[in-house]
Amino acid sequence: MNTKQSNSHSTPSTFEGAQIRQGKASQCKTLMVQGTTSDAGKTTLVAGLCRVFADLQVKVAPFKPQNMALNSAVTPCGGEIGRAQALQAKAARLALDVDFNPILLKPNSDTGAQVIVHGKALMHRSSSNMEASEYQDYKKVAMQAVLSSHQRLTQQYDLVVVEGAGSPAEINLRKGDIANMGFAEAVDCPVLIIADIDKGGVFAQLVGTLMLLSQSEQDRVVGFVINRFRGDIKLLESGLTWLEERTNKPVLGVLPYLHGLDISSEDALVTQQALVEGTSTSSKVRIVVLVYPHMSNHTDFDALRHHEDIDCQFLFAKGSKDEINPEKIAIPACDLIILPGSKNVRGDLDFLRQRGWDDDIAKHLRYQGKVIGVCGGYQMLGALIADPEGLEGQPGVSEGLSYFAMNTVLESKKTLINVSGILELTDKKADISGYEIHAGVSTLNNSGAKLSHLITIAGEGQGLISDDGQIAGCYLHGLFDQPEALQLFMGWLGYDVKKAPSIEILEEQAIERVSKACQVHLDMVKIKQIVTEWYK
Repeated sequence: MNTKQSNSHSTPSTFEGAQIRQGKASQCKTLMVQGTTSDAGKTTLVAGLCRVFADLQVKVAPFKPQNMALNSAVTPCGGEIGRAQALQAKAARLALDVDFNPILLKPNSDTGAQVIVHGKALMHRSSSNMEASEYQDYKKVAMQAVLSSHQRLTQQYDLVVVEGAGSPAEINLRKGDIANMGFAEAVDCPVLIIADIDKGGVFAQLVGTLMLLSQSEQDRVVGFVINRFRGDIKLLESGLTWLEERTNKPVLGVLPYLHGLDISSEDALVTQQALVEGTSTSSKVRIVVLVYPHMSNHTDFDALRHHEDIDCQFLFAKGSKDEINPEKIAIPACDLIILPGSKNVRGDLDFLRQRGWDDDIAKHLRYQGKVIGVCGGYQMLGALIADPEGLEGQPGVSEGLSYFAMNTVLESKKTLINVSGILELTDKKADISGYEIHAGVSTLNNSGAKLSHLITIAGEGQGLISDDGQIAGCYLHGLFDQPEALQLFMGWLGYDVKKAPSIEILEEQAIERVSKACQVHLDMVKIKQIVTEWYK
């Protein structure tokens, strides 16, 4: 066992990247990372390993067989994958590929989800949505999609680093598993298990997880990684010794708690960004993002949260969405209210009204505040939202908030595209780019209301801004990611803010921090040795 925090573990310079390709006819190797719980650090560890190996000139690719997430990204071919895999692809210095995440489940109710296979929603049935029980039967088909993607990656790369989902010890989900040990057994790959010590009970997590696996599954667990450790490593060493003796598995490293690290991880909102009583006294701009049950792509607001001149808060409602009289939490005084995207627009619009947020928005506008709707939030600002095929829930039509003279119809063919254009606000312009993921087709209803386009893309107007300049909306995700566009939006609110680094730069810095932590605190030589020996 080696638990020292520096120098004891070899850095990438101590072994050549070519060594990872040793074995049977230079065959591609696969290493899987599974976790004892959700949010144990799987996404972060896979990203860190991808960057370490990429810097060693190893052709490495990320992979997640099945992802359940409402945060997604668009590939160059017009497919859809989880944003966590998009980040891992960036860590591996690769363009996005639908094979990195062959199965993506996008929940639109407590028991159902839209099923995305190889980047596209299922189209062989009346709806791409499935209930959980129905998807359980579909897993045999899904596994074939997973294995075909993995096979294509093994033909292109030297190493595939795989992220599991949740925990492999979920007894009720083990039958037909394609996300954890079911996949590992199918492709015969070694597995690392990571646990979060900051949650407490780390030894119980690791031992308990291991004991709930079959013997063949236990045999492919090649080591443990402990994540988010704070304090003196010497105080942990006796526990690590016990763990190794109890399980006969090595501890391959203890990653430190990286303060301030903000890296894409499935759907979990950054907890420290939850609504705080009062607002920051050091921030100029006050922004509130409404959180509803099926909120999607919360990463749209990362640039706002990171900006030192902006106090961006997520407003969570208390109580169940099914309660007749839920406790109301009023939208606090702010400069801007943002209605984010949604995977169930009509359901989330009902939720918004149940909380009385529609009245709060009206009051906010009377006091000259501003509102932006993004994707599903943009649709909510219109007059009507129709879902005739029941793509996001029960078929039907809902009345929107009616701030825009616009009707939206949800159609089975999804728009999936990366776009660039020109943002126009307050007689100023800025370059802007992002991506669109939506089933809705929105058209003006010719009511005579004066509306202008917010963005020009390929010579055509996109999105809307009200004639009084208070309300804006569009389908573009990533509105605030470019520094110049963010400054223009803040100027629209009446503030002159500093030009901050782009989200691309911030993501790159986060990846480098994780990569460095892996180099210093993991036994990378041992991990490389485990991978190469597994395939001899």
